[in-house]
Order: sequence, then C-alpha cells, then structure tokens
Amino acid sequence: MPILLNRRRFACAAVLIATIRPALAADISPAKDAPDLRHVRAEIKAHDYKAALTELRALEPQNPHPDVYNLMGYALRKSGDRSQAMIYYNKALALDPSHKGALEYQGELYVELGQLDKAQENLHKLGKLCWFGCEEEADLKAAIDQARKPKPS
Repeated sequence: MPILLNRRRFACAAVLIATIRPALAADISPAKDAPDLRHVRAEIKAHDYKAALTELRALEPQNPHPDVYNLMGYALRKSGDRSQAMIYYNKALALDPSHKGALEYQGELYVELGQLDKAQENLHKLGKLCWFGCEEEADLKAAIDQARKPKPS
C-alpha cells in the first residue's frame, strides 16, 4: 500500500508542476523592446567584432537593452578591451540580473583576469537559473575547469 500512495503523490505533484510551470511562463513576457540583433550576431559569429561594435554603438542610445549591452561587452572583450567589456556586462546585469549570457561572458572575463572566485560566483548564479543545466552554465564551467588545469612545464 505505501508504494501506491507514493505513486499517487508523485502523480499529483507532476500534475501540479505541469499546471504551475506554464502559468509562470505566461507571466514572463518576451522582450518586445529588444532590437533585431541577428545581423550583429552574424558579425560576431564571423569574428568581425569591429563591424559588430559599430552597429551596437549605433543601436545603444535608443536601445538600452541587456542583449545590446551583453553583445557589446562580448565584442569588446574579444577585441581586447576588457575594462570596457566589464562595464557593459555590468550594465546588462543591472537591467537583468538573471541574464544568462551576460553571466556566462562576464564569468569568462573573470577567468581571463585570473579572478576564478568571481567566475565561480557567476557559475553558482547560473546553476540556480538553469535547473537542468544550460549551455551558458556548461561553457563557463568548462572555462573555469580549463583555467584550473596545471600548465605544462
């Protein structure tokens, strides 16, 4: 009899989760104010950071959006301007503290700067956001693990 009771509890919990989860998702509206960043993402994918930065700088004044700031930070970091990159990751996270992309990329910048404790903090935040794991969490974990590996002599 106890097994049957546990199965019923599990079934009830599953139904409850299934009904609550979509309701929560409906409360979170997609960012309708986000500009179209497909072209910028294509430039970044092609490693054309200069062109991406030109477009992002033109978009930024009218579009104070975490995605714009995050991509600005990424393009700046990949161009070698780490201090400006950090400013833009902070702007993205000020607008959206749970922005997974900004948490990952800022964490990778912390790794580059040798600040593994701060990178680990971002990984911890991603762990809380990504219940079942996510690409951002996996990528940051890999960067931290790589940085911790002993360097060959």
